[in-house]
This record gives sequence, C-alpha cells and structure tokens, in this order.
Amino acid sequence: MTTDHKLTTVSPPGATTSRGDAVVRLAGVQKEYGDTKALDGLELEIRAGEAVAVMGPSGCGKSTMLNLVAGLDRATAGTVEVHGQDLGALDETALALFRRRHIGMIFQFFNLIDDLPALDNVALAAQLTGVSARQARRRALELLDELGVADRKDAYPAVLSGGQRQRIAVARALMNRPALLLADEPTGALDSRSGEQVMDLLIDLNQIGQTLLIVTHDPQLAHRCASRLVEVADGRVARETMLETPK
Repeated sequence: MTTDHKLTTVSPPGATTSRGDAVVRLAGVQKEYGDTKALDGLELEIRAGEAVAVMGPSGCGKSTMLNLVAGLDRATAGTVEVHGQDLGALDETALALFRRRHIGMIFQFFNLIDDLPALDNVALAAQLTGVSARQARRRALELLDELGVADRKDAYPAVLSGGQRQRIAVARALMNRPALLLADEPTGALDSRSGEQVMDLLIDLNQIGQTLLIVTHDPQLAHRCASRLVEVADGRVARETMLETPK
C-alpha cells in the first residue's frame, strides 16, 4: 500500500456496478454558452474500476465536461449517462438526489463547511439522502479512521492542514459509496508533501475498485494516478493514451 492507513471499508463502487461496466458514457455531447461552444461533439466512455485523467489547456472544455458528468450543468445536445442513468432525463430534484447517491466530488479548495467540525462535514452527505444522523456519524467516523484523520473529527476546517482538509473532503465524497468519484485539481491547493499523500490516497482507492475521473493540469498527478490519459482540445477528445496501472 502507498498510505499508512489501508482502505478496507470504503466499499466502492455502487452496489449494482460490476468492474468493466460503463460508469460514464458521453455521446455527441455539445455545450454552448451563448455564442461560445465549450464542447463540440465530445465522446468518452469510462468503465468501472478505471482511473481516467483528463488534461488540456485552459478553455478546452475539460471543466465543462466534469460539470456535466457531475450533474451540475446540462448538455446543449448529446447524451450524458452516469451509472446507467441519462442525466438529461432527470428534473432538478431527481438530478440532485442522483448526484448525492451516486457521485462523489473532490474539489481543489475542499469546499468544506467552515462552521461544522470534520465529523459533521462528512456525515452531512449521507443525512442529505435520508440516512439518520446516528448512522451517518457512525459511517463518517469509520471513513475518517480509514483515511487517518479520526483524531481530527472534532476540529473545524480552519485549524486543519490542507492535507487533512482534503482527506476529510475525500471521506465526505465517499460517504454514499458512489459509483464514480470526480476529482477537480485535487492537489492544486496543497503543498508538495500533502499533494503526494492525496495522490497515494487516490491510487489506493482505485486499487480497491473505485472508479475515478480526475481533471488536472498536473502531468505528475495524471501519470501517477491514472491508467488512461484523455487529452481534450477545442471541446473534443484529441488523444487517448493508456498508462501504466497506478501503484
């Protein structure tokens, strides 16, 4: 293993997803903002258990793609399927519930709630899907322990290091055992040591079966953590490269 804490209770991916099944399928996806075409017929498939890194210059469409897969935005044309569900067929309420249950998200700047301690930041993700507070806190503590930050469960984000905050953000993303874990520049706000630890954590997660989609500008992150590199240019997939299995 690459971290001090062996991940055993994270339990990815979603219960009905088998390794090798398509978790993400983008077909002919277009996204327009006024006269600007951010995506132009994007085609991409990610199978269960894969770790895929997406790279490309600023403005190429990779962040737009991530937002569509996350259900945070809607395609102008084409189909976005996640875990077998056409996201375009869901209304806003159903889309929000689907996102909470099936998609975990890690952000560059953590997006933790400042006035909640670590344990409650993590537990809230399950409570929003209807899980009782007691059950949610039990699983949250289990995840914090797996990720090596259980001793910080009562600490507020402001007093945590960047690496600790990102581990707590990862725990929150894993609360509902998502079919897909999205990472948007997950090491971008970290120092080199904390960044290395988060890379190790992503590798460990993928080794136990978690499907990963990572958007990054960092070639080191892409080559260490992904088994496939997708390069995007002008709103389309320009090139795909198979990489060594993360270890």
